[in-house]
Amino acid sequence: MSGTPHRRFRLAAVLGAAAALALTACSSGGSTGGGGKTGFVTGKGGIATASPGSRTAAPDVTGKSLEGKPVSLSDFKGKIVVLNIWGSWCGPCRAEGANLQQVSQKYRSQGVQFLGINTRDVDPANAVRFEHETGIDYPSLYDPDGAQILRFPKGSLNPQSIPTTIVVDRDGKLAARAMRALSSEDLEAMIKPVLAEQK
Repeated sequence: MSGTPHRRFRLAAVLGAAAALALTACSSGGSTGGGGKTGFVTGKGGIATASPGSRTAAPDVTGKSLEGKPVSLSDFKGKIVVLNIWGSWCGPCRAEGANLQQVSQKYRSQGVQFLGINTRDVDPANAVRFEHETGIDYPSLYDPDGAQILRFPKGSLNPQSIPTTIVVDRDGKLAARAMRALSSEDLEAMIKPVLAEQK
Protein backbone atom coordinates (compact mmCIF):
# COMPACT_ATOMS: atom_id res chain seq x y z
CA MET A 1 0.00 0.00 0.00
CA SER A 2 1.41 3.39 -0.95
CA GLY A 3 1.27 6.62 1.05
CA THR A 4 2.63 7.82 4.38
CA PRO A 5 2.31 5.65 7.51
CA HIS A 6 -0.17 8.18 8.96
CA ARG A 7 -2.42 8.03 5.88
CA ARG A 8 -2.24 4.22 5.82
CA PHE A 9 -3.20 4.07 9.51
CA ARG A 10 -6.10 6.49 9.03
CA LEU A 11 -7.43 4.52 6.04
CA ALA A 12 -7.15 1.27 7.99
CA ALA A 13 -9.04 2.82 10.92
CA VAL A 14 -11.85 4.06 8.69
CA LEU A 15 -12.16 0.72 6.90
CA GLY A 16 -12.06 -1.19 10.19
CA ALA A 17 -14.78 0.95 11.75
CA ALA A 18 -16.90 0.70 8.60
CA ALA A 19 -16.55 -3.09 8.77
CA ALA A 20 -17.64 -3.05 12.42
CA LEU A 21 -20.70 -1.01 11.46
CA ALA A 22 -21.38 -3.49 8.70
CA LEU A 23 -21.56 -6.31 11.24
CA THR A 24 -24.61 -4.65 12.77
CA ALA A 25 -26.07 -3.58 9.45
CA CYS A 26 -29.79 -4.09 9.09
CA SER A 27 -30.04 -5.36 12.64
CA SER A 28 -33.30 -4.85 14.48
CA GLY A 29 -31.88 -4.66 17.99
CA GLY A 30 -32.92 -1.95 20.42
CA SER A 31 -30.94 1.05 21.56
CA THR A 32 -28.55 1.02 24.44
CA GLY A 33 -28.00 3.65 27.06
CA GLY A 34 -29.75 5.14 30.01
CA GLY A 35 -27.23 4.40 32.72
CA GLY A 36 -23.95 5.88 33.91
CA LYS A 37 -22.90 9.19 32.43
CA THR A 38 -24.39 8.89 28.97
CA GLY A 39 -26.96 11.64 29.55
CA PHE A 40 -29.63 9.83 27.56
CA VAL A 41 -32.33 7.27 28.26
CA THR A 42 -33.92 4.57 26.16
CA GLY A 43 -37.69 4.71 26.29
CA LYS A 44 -40.42 2.39 25.17
CA GLY A 45 -39.96 1.26 21.59
CA GLY A 46 -36.16 1.52 21.71
CA ILE A 47 -36.03 5.28 21.07
CA ALA A 48 -33.20 6.89 23.03
CA THR A 49 -33.54 10.57 23.95
CA ALA A 50 -31.42 13.23 25.60
CA SER A 51 -32.77 16.18 27.57
CA PRO A 52 -31.85 19.63 26.21
CA GLY A 53 -29.24 20.20 28.92
CA SER A 54 -27.35 16.98 28.27
CA ARG A 55 -27.19 16.86 24.48
CA THR A 56 -24.02 16.49 22.44
CA ALA A 57 -23.34 18.63 19.39
CA ALA A 58 -23.81 16.83 16.09
CA PRO A 59 -20.82 16.81 13.75
CA ASP A 60 -21.16 18.84 10.58
CA VAL A 61 -21.40 15.87 8.25
CA THR A 62 -20.59 17.16 4.81
CA GLY A 63 -19.84 16.00 1.28
CA LYS A 64 -21.64 15.42 -2.00
CA SER A 65 -25.23 14.29 -2.41
CA LEU A 66 -26.17 11.21 -4.43
CA GLU A 67 -26.66 13.61 -7.33
CA GLY A 68 -23.18 15.10 -6.87
CA LYS A 69 -24.22 18.39 -5.26
CA PRO A 70 -22.54 19.80 -2.11
CA VAL A 71 -24.56 19.14 1.05
CA SER A 72 -23.85 19.63 4.76
CA LEU A 73 -25.80 19.39 7.98
CA SER A 74 -24.92 23.06 8.59
CA ASP A 75 -26.93 23.98 5.48
CA PHE A 76 -30.02 23.53 7.68
CA LYS A 77 -28.91 25.56 10.70
CA GLY A 78 -31.85 26.59 12.88
CA LYS A 79 -34.04 23.74 11.67
CA ILE A 80 -34.81 20.41 13.25
CA VAL A 81 -33.01 17.84 11.11
CA VAL A 82 -33.92 14.17 10.86
CA LEU A 83 -30.83 12.19 9.81
CA ASN A 84 -31.41 8.72 8.38
CA ILE A 85 -28.46 6.39 7.80
CA TRP A 86 -29.39 3.91 5.09
CA GLY A 87 -28.33 1.76 2.15
CA SER A 88 -30.31 0.55 -0.86
CA TRP A 89 -29.02 -2.99 -0.12
CA CYS A 90 -30.62 -2.97 3.37
CA GLY A 91 -34.09 -4.56 3.59
CA PRO A 92 -35.26 -2.63 6.70
CA CYS A 93 -34.03 0.61 5.11
CA ARG A 94 -36.15 -0.10 2.05
CA ALA A 95 -39.13 -0.95 4.26
CA GLU A 96 -39.06 2.41 6.07
CA GLY A 97 -38.36 4.59 3.02
CA ALA A 98 -41.97 5.49 2.27
CA ASN A 99 -42.57 6.31 5.97
CA LEU A 100 -39.63 8.72 5.99
CA GLN A 101 -40.89 10.50 2.89
CA GLN A 102 -44.44 10.74 4.25
CA VAL A 103 -43.31 12.29 7.55
CA SER A 104 -40.85 14.56 5.75
CA GLN A 105 -43.68 16.05 3.70
CA LYS A 106 -45.94 16.39 6.74
CA TYR A 107 -43.45 18.37 8.85
CA ARG A 108 -41.53 20.30 6.19
CA SER A 109 -43.62 23.44 6.63
CA GLN A 110 -42.91 23.35 10.39
CA GLY A 111 -39.16 23.70 9.95
CA VAL A 112 -38.21 20.03 9.92
CA GLN A 113 -35.64 18.97 7.31
CA PHE A 114 -34.81 15.35 6.45
CA LEU A 115 -31.27 14.44 5.35
CA GLY A 116 -30.17 10.94 4.44
CA ILE A 117 -26.67 9.52 4.80
CA ASN A 118 -26.29 6.76 2.25
CA THR A 119 -23.58 4.24 3.09
CA ARG A 120 -22.00 1.08 1.63
CA ASP A 121 -23.62 1.59 -1.77
CA VAL A 122 -20.63 1.10 -4.07
CA ASP A 123 -22.60 2.47 -7.00
CA PRO A 124 -24.68 5.55 -6.12
CA ALA A 125 -26.99 4.75 -9.06
CA ASN A 126 -28.54 1.97 -6.96
CA ALA A 127 -29.38 4.44 -4.21
CA VAL A 128 -30.74 7.02 -6.66
CA ARG A 129 -32.93 4.35 -8.25
CA PHE A 130 -34.35 3.41 -4.85
CA GLU A 131 -35.12 7.05 -4.04
CA HIS A 132 -36.96 7.46 -7.34
CA GLU A 133 -38.94 4.27 -6.78
CA THR A 134 -39.90 5.39 -3.27
CA GLY A 135 -40.56 9.03 -4.13
CA ILE A 136 -37.98 10.35 -1.66
CA ASP A 137 -37.28 13.98 -2.51
CA TYR A 138 -35.01 15.12 0.35
CA PRO A 139 -31.22 14.98 -0.16
CA SER A 140 -28.91 12.16 0.88
CA LEU A 141 -25.20 12.58 1.45
CA TYR A 142 -23.17 9.86 -0.30
CA ASP A 143 -20.87 8.24 2.29
CA PRO A 144 -19.88 4.84 0.87
CA ASP A 145 -17.05 4.13 3.33
CA GLY A 146 -18.82 5.46 6.44
CA ALA A 147 -16.28 8.26 7.03
CA GLN A 148 -19.00 10.83 7.87
CA ILE A 149 -20.84 8.38 10.13
CA LEU A 150 -17.63 7.90 12.13
CA ARG A 151 -17.54 11.62 12.93
CA PHE A 152 -20.34 11.21 15.49
CA PRO A 153 -18.87 11.23 19.02
CA LYS A 154 -18.82 7.94 20.90
CA GLY A 155 -20.99 7.79 24.00
CA SER A 156 -23.57 10.08 22.40
CA LEU A 157 -26.67 9.30 20.37
CA ASN A 158 -24.39 8.14 17.57
CA PRO A 159 -25.31 5.65 14.83
CA GLN A 160 -24.31 2.06 15.61
CA SER A 161 -26.34 0.10 13.07
CA ILE A 162 -28.08 0.47 9.73
CA PRO A 163 -30.71 1.83 9.58
CA THR A 164 -30.38 4.49 12.27
CA THR A 165 -32.51 7.63 12.51
CA ILE A 166 -31.32 10.62 14.56
CA VAL A 167 -33.17 13.85 15.38
CA VAL A 168 -30.96 16.95 15.62
CA ASP A 169 -32.50 19.89 17.48
CA ARG A 170 -32.57 23.53 16.36
CA ASP A 171 -29.26 24.15 18.13
CA GLY A 172 -27.52 21.39 16.18
CA LYS A 173 -27.49 18.89 19.05
CA LEU A 174 -28.38 15.18 19.13
CA ALA A 175 -31.85 14.86 20.65
CA ALA A 176 -33.17 11.38 19.79
CA ARG A 177 -32.08 8.15 18.11
CA ALA A 178 -33.64 4.89 16.93
CA MET A 179 -31.51 2.05 15.57
CA ARG A 180 -34.16 0.15 13.63
CA ALA A 181 -36.65 0.62 10.82
CA LEU A 182 -39.38 3.04 11.86
CA SER A 183 -43.09 3.39 11.24
CA SER A 184 -44.55 6.82 10.55
CA GLU A 185 -45.91 6.85 14.11
CA ASP A 186 -42.48 6.14 15.60
CA LEU A 187 -40.91 8.89 13.52
CA GLU A 188 -43.50 11.40 14.66
CA ALA A 189 -42.97 10.33 18.27
CA MET A 190 -39.29 11.27 17.89
CA ILE A 191 -39.94 14.61 16.20
CA LYS A 192 -42.89 16.03 18.15
CA PRO A 193 -41.14 16.56 21.55
CA VAL A 194 -38.23 18.36 19.87
CA LEU A 195 -40.62 20.42 17.76
CA ALA A 196 -42.46 21.46 20.93
CA GLU A 197 -39.31 22.84 22.56
CA GLN A 198 -39.01 26.62 22.84
CA LYS A 199 -37.34 28.28 19.86
